[in-house]
This record gives sequence, structure tokens and C-alpha cells, in this order.
Amino acid sequence: MNESRLAIVKKNLEKMGLEQILITNPMSIKFLTGYYVEPFERFFALYFSLDAEPVLFVNSLFPSAKNYASNIVTLHDTDDPFPALLRAIDSNRDLGVDQNLIAKWLLPLQQEGAATGYRLASTAVDEARAHKMKDEQEAMISSSKINDECMAWLMDQIREGVTERELANGLLQLYLEKGATGPSFDPIISFGAQAADPHHSPDDTKLRKGDCVLFDIGCVYEDYCSDMTRTAFFGEPSDEFLKAYNLVLSANEEAEKLVKPGVLFSTLDQAARSIIEEGGYGKNFTHRLGHSIGLEDHEPGDVSSAHHEPVEPGNAFSIEPGIYVEGKFGIRIEDLVLVTEDGHRVLNHYPKELKVFN
Repeated sequence: MNESRLAIVKKNLEKMGLEQILITNPMSIKFLTGYYVEPFERFFALYFSLDAEPVLFVNSLFPSAKNYASNIVTLHDTDDPFPALLRAIDSNRDLGVDQNLIAKWLLPLQQEGAATGYRLASTAVDEARAHKMKDEQEAMISSSKINDECMAWLMDQIREGVTERELANGLLQLYLEKGATGPSFDPIISFGAQAADPHHSPDDTKLRKGDCVLFDIGCVYEDYCSDMTRTAFFGEPSDEFLKAYNLVLSANEEAEKLVKPGVLFSTLDQAARSIIEEGGYGKNFTHRLGHSIGLEDHEPGDVSSAHHEPVEPGNAFSIEPGIYVEGKFGIRIEDLVLVTEDGHRVLNHYPKELKVFN
């Protein structure tokens, strides 16, 4: 168990007026214990109380958890997990649950009267995960360094006739060669009009003169994710493309300049969005400005018009404005920023100026 992280969750629970929580998000369990499995349909949970030792519920098919927790309940496929759960949970208190607890497990707890009430308490762990400690920051810095190197490799592969899928496959192999454990998400590699789909999956489309090229890529290193997007052009870009590119670049840079403790996440979104709106492409900026990142590529908390909380030291998130014109092109420029005590650090160093290949 990571006692320092559990202490933060304890304080968060106390602020919420809760004394116990059942955590079922595998990444949150990993954050608190160091132990990770993908449980699929099997029950997997960490029960945490302010006044009792944490209990880790694992299936016998999972790898041994004895090095990660001292109080382990081992379940078999034919076991009903509820008797063990009911022994652990204090029925005289409210129970906090996270958003990953599915109805299959929650409803029987309610029917058995496992607690006096149930409250969504994901934020008790989410807020702890949102403030990256020094070791987490160092892992994210290293992950982004690998991502910079892989972005440079991708740019070097731009040539007529290469396919999106070829570049994606080469990238996945390169991540492993550079020490990453794999991608933090399926890479987005888009040529031409396909870049107007922000989440396009690479296919057998071949690169042709007159196409924009969008690379949105990330890897996992020492458990932590990186994420970056760059857009280039193959051939001679049109005046429309150049105008849109410069708007996205300005929006990215303006938002990044504002990042420091105390500024609102919504202020960052508005700073970028206003530049694109004033340039006439407001309707083509179709997503929020960014997302939080850490053990997962997308973590709770975002950079959007609806998030009015202040930025705090240790927060890590993306700044990724975009313009998408159906049938023509898509442009996105994305960096990760890490909030420091008096400002921020940009984790990506691959240049953002438009690269044109002929």
C-alpha cells in the first residue's frame, strides 16, 4: 500500500463527510497499492476505511497480490463476493463508491443493507491522482521525451504513397524499442480529409500531394502516459489551410502562456476558443481544449468551458485546440503541461511550426 497516497484519500473522505469507500477502478487501485489487473467480469475492489486496515479483494486467477497488501480476500470464480464484502463494510455508516462500480455489484449491496446510504465518491481518489508527485512527474517527463523522439521519426517517414497503417505499425514497434511498454492509446494518423475526424483510425489510405498529415500519438513509460499532436503538410498548403493552422498555433500558445496555479480551467479553454472564433472557425473547433493525464491517457478532470475549478500545482493536462473542415483537412496542435508552484512546464519539445514536405 502507498501510505502517503492513502493519507490523501483519507483527508478527501473526511472533507466529504465519509468514513469508508469501495474502490473498483483498476487504475485507482493501482495508484493506491501498486497492484494492477484488468478484471473483466470478475470482482476486483479495494475497501478503505478511516479506522481499519484496507482490504483488497482479488480473484484467485489474478497474479499474487501479497507484495501489495497485507489484508487480502481471495475469491474463486464460483464464490459469491458479497459475504466477504458485508463482513468488511460497516453497515452503520454511509458507503462511498466510485463511478466504476457496476449495477451488478451495487444493487445487491443496497438490497443487503450493506450501508446506511451510498454516495458517489470517485473524487476522493481522483483528486489525489490529479496532483502528480515528483516520481510521477519524472515518469511523465521521460514518457514525453520518448514521444518527442517518435514524433521526429514519424515526420521523417512522410513520403508519397506511404499508408496511415504502415506508419502506425512502425510507431508501435518503435515505442517498444525505445523502452516504452506500449501506446497510451491507439495512435491517430490521418491524411488529408480524414484528419477532419478527430478520432480517425489509421487505414490503408496512401499519402498524396496536397494532403495534410495529422499525428496524435502517446506511449506509456514507467506506468505514465504521454500524448502529443502535430500537423504537417505534404505539398503546397492552401491559403485557407495556412490561416487555420496559424489560428490553432496561436490558440495553443496563448492558452499555454496562461497556465499557472489559480487560473480557471475554463479560462484556458476560453482563451484558445476565442482566437479560433474570432478567426471565423468557431464551429470547427468541436471539442474541449484538453484532458487530464497520468496513469491513464484520459483521467477525470478536463480543460473545458464547464470546468470552473482553479489549476493547482501537480496538475497535468493537455492543451489541444483544433480546426476540422469536413472534406478538406483537420488541424490539431497538442502539448502536455505540468503545473508548477509558480507557472508550468511544457512536456513536449517537438517543434510546432508548420512543417511542409515536398
